[in-house]
Amino acid sequence: MSVLHVTKDNFQTEVMESEMPVLIDFYASWCGPCRMLAPVIDELAEEADNVKIVKVNVDEQPELAQAFGVMSIPTLVVIKEGKVVNRSVGARPKAAIKAMLEQQLSV
Repeated sequence: MSVLHVTKDNFQTEVMESEMPVLIDFYASWCGPCRMLAPVIDELAEEADNVKIVKVNVDEQPELAQAFGVMSIPTLVVIKEGKVVNRSVGARPKAAIKAMLEQQLSV
C-alpha cells in the first residue's frame, strides 16, 4: 500500500473506522527530521499489508494535530480499533517503528 494523506474530512473513515491498525505520521514540509523520516514511512507503507499508514500535515490540519496533542513533530501515533495504542515523538529508525507496529499486530 502507499501512504495516504488524510484530512479532517476523511480522517474518521480512513483512520478511526479502519479494520486494521493505522500508523499516523504527523509532519510538516519544513521540518528536517520529518523529511528524514519520510522515506522510511514510504518504505514501511510499501512493505506492510496488514497496517494502514497515513500522513497528516500539521500546518494544513491543525485541528487533527490538536486533537492528538501533537506538540513536536514528527509524531507517530498508532490507532487500533479507534483508540490510540502507541505513540512516539521524534525521528525513529525503521526497526523501532516496525517494532511499534508489530507489537500491535501480535495483540
